[in-house]
Amino acid sequence: MDTLINLADGLAAALTPQNLMWAFLGVLLGTAVGILPGMGSAMAVALLLPVTFRLDPTSALILFAGVYYGGMFGGATTSILLNTPGQASSIATTYEGHKMALKGRAAQALGTAVIGSFVASVIGTLVVALFAPVMVAFALNFGPGEYFALTVFSFVAVAAVVSGSVVRGIASLLIGLAIGFVGIDGQSGAARFDFGSSSMLDGIDIVIVTVGLLALGEVLYIAARGKSAPNFAAIRTGRPWLGRKDLRRSWKPWLRGTAMGSAFGPIPGSGAEIPTFLSLGLERKLAKRRERRTGEKSEFGQGAIEGVAGPESANNSSAAGTMVPLLGLGLPTSATAAIMLAAFQQYGLQPGPVLFERNADLVWTLLASLLIGSVLLLVINLPFAPLWAKLLKLPKPYLYAGITLFSVLAVYAINTSVTHLVMLLAIALLGLGMRTFGVPVAPALIGVVLGPIAETEFRRALAASSGDPSILVGSGISIGLYVLVLIAALVPLISLVRRRSAARRAEARETADRA
Repeated sequence: MDTLINLADGLAAALTPQNLMWAFLGVLLGTAVGILPGMGSAMAVALLLPVTFRLDPTSALILFAGVYYGGMFGGATTSILLNTPGQASSIATTYEGHKMALKGRAAQALGTAVIGSFVASVIGTLVVALFAPVMVAFALNFGPGEYFALTVFSFVAVAAVVSGSVVRGIASLLIGLAIGFVGIDGQSGAARFDFGSSSMLDGIDIVIVTVGLLALGEVLYIAARGKSAPNFAAIRTGRPWLGRKDLRRSWKPWLRGTAMGSAFGPIPGSGAEIPTFLSLGLERKLAKRRERRTGEKSEFGQGAIEGVAGPESANNSSAAGTMVPLLGLGLPTSATAAIMLAAFQQYGLQPGPVLFERNADLVWTLLASLLIGSVLLLVINLPFAPLWAKLLKLPKPYLYAGITLFSVLAVYAINTSVTHLVMLLAIALLGLGMRTFGVPVAPALIGVVLGPIAETEFRRALAASSGDPSILVGSGISIGLYVLVLIAALVPLISLVRRRSAARRAEARETADRA
């Protein structure tokens, strides 16, 4: 009851005209920067940090939180329309969202994304407000061994479940791991896969990999296909709102994605990429199971609305979950949260358990502003879904020229380095080759993001145990995750064996009937 009273007081403070203005501005800016490849909410908050120095701490943090939430949705817009995610957390949305756009259902894809973001943000924020102490205690149970088990689970789940083909999924994962290990080893200082170039000692930036594999790789693939490429100008933008069937298919993925994102958000190092990809894999498996039970053909691979609703909900609920360790422990679990921690320190505030006692008004006003930001996100973006969808009416040469221009500018802005542009071209050619030979891109991206984390946590775990590998299975969390790894690896194999057995039985029955 005290929590609800505090949240109500926070809502009263957040609904003042001044704070509403900052929340609106934050959501608007976040949506804008989320659309631009390579920008993302972290860069926007970093740029705003010196500008907001003279602002009241509450107003500044409300602005940053609005940018964070807006950026989470903004990345979905270009993911759906152009197959180019604005930030890494929107990668999973591209797989079904862009196919929906190609089928003339861009408005529906954007609609389910923004409604899913709203549902997840509201539920995620309420969960944070009501269960923050429990979630903080859960996050504290994760040590190096648990982190390593979590990354292994993510590898197997993405490679075996999301990609469809286990062999191609593992091949793509290995490509991503190889890219992720480029540069100086953080513990030994040894240079790896640098090809004698000093520019590669810092590794290959995730922006280069994401833009190269997804944006320029798609541009080259479309160019290589020539006249057989999809003609966007001929695509219908579709009705502006979701129909009953769309809502019926979306509401369960919204809730499942919200639950998955809320579970992973408080875990340091998990990021939004893991729950979004796992949500995509879960929805695909459930669709296949539904297809076998009812005979209704699954749309996954051709533009399933569940493949947008689930990942976008997981994306935004994980954003709410990052507030738990940030406010309760002073521990940022994402790049944006790290910059928000710097903002707290800029105003002489130290997040942690005492923050809820010493600065309770600020904390509850900030949490309440997340609810308001969620409503503003819906109000600002839902009416514009049909308008954004009309971007597909642009002539294809102009559209892909614009994608190429923004992609190159985004990469060049990282370090104003021509070498980065050469890396971008190389990664784009790799993306072209992967598409040509049917190798999925998702496992490669998750390998790039999580590969270095897995290596670091593995070595930290062995260092802490003086080389004893039993630390990797030394807790119930680790064992539970490895059991899930085993299940994720065996389920596709069991399904394959069952399909082949059923095919042989059907063939035997046909032979017997003919005889």
